[in-house]
Amino acid sequence: MPLRGKLTCAQLTDAGRVRDHNEDAIGSAIETGLFVVADGMGGYNAGEVASGIAVKTIIELVTEACGRETREAVDPPTGLMRQTIILRDAIMRANKIIYNTSQTQSDCEGMGTTLVACLLWDNRISIAHVGDSRLYRVRNEHLTQLTSDHSLLQELVDRGFYSQEEAQRSTNRNYVTRALGVEANVDVQVAEEDVQPGDVFLLCSDGLPDMVEDDDIQLTINTFSASLDMAGKQLVQLSNDNGGKDNISVVLVRVTEAFPARSGLLNRIRRMFG
Repeated sequence: MPLRGKLTCAQLTDAGRVRDHNEDAIGSAIETGLFVVADGMGGYNAGEVASGIAVKTIIELVTEACGRETREAVDPPTGLMRQTIILRDAIMRANKIIYNTSQTQSDCEGMGTTLVACLLWDNRISIAHVGDSRLYRVRNEHLTQLTSDHSLLQELVDRGFYSQEEAQRSTNRNYVTRALGVEANVDVQVAEEDVQPGDVFLLCSDGLPDMVEDDDIQLTINTFSASLDMAGKQLVQLSNDNGGKDNISVVLVRVTEAFPARSGLLNRIRRMFG
């Protein structure tokens, strides 16, 4: 179902204070409920090409697939919503295009991108990510990170070598263990969550959380909750004020009212007994 009027959003991207160009790319298809942030990998050639390919490909494929989607709401083999499968498959296709481009064009050799994307449908959100671009949710003024970084530092945290507080202060935060375009195939991590009216979702490249602590992100969104545009501008400004060492991309999405699918009740019954 078209989601315009059910969601409001703000999208900003900034080169930051140190980099001479912006390798991030952002995009959305608000009627489809799709939002994407890609961060062309620093130190790789043509990072902006990789992130641009990722965003363009995912928007095109997901919009087309959702437009013709009329079958069951749940994918029987996986138990995932079909929208989650659509999003995952689009990202995997984008990976192949980026990888093939890097293999065939010398000026694009070695390029890659991290990515986070979400797709809202039937009062739920499908989340997919590769690398250390993140998705947060603010519900009842409380910030929760809904993705887990694919990074060396996060692996060390998971294994107990660092606490989350120590990881926040670490200077070795940008060694990603997963990215689009680096290999012919990519493992896309997906998740699904229920959505409530009033929820605010934040998609961002690592240029934001590397410079701004989660408590300050939460405070900023809550303080400027009346205007997502202002909240986004303040987040970018905070990142730059704290050094702006990387490109900064911010996409904020607020759920203004419920958006059940027309066949939502039937599909929920099928999920219970499927």
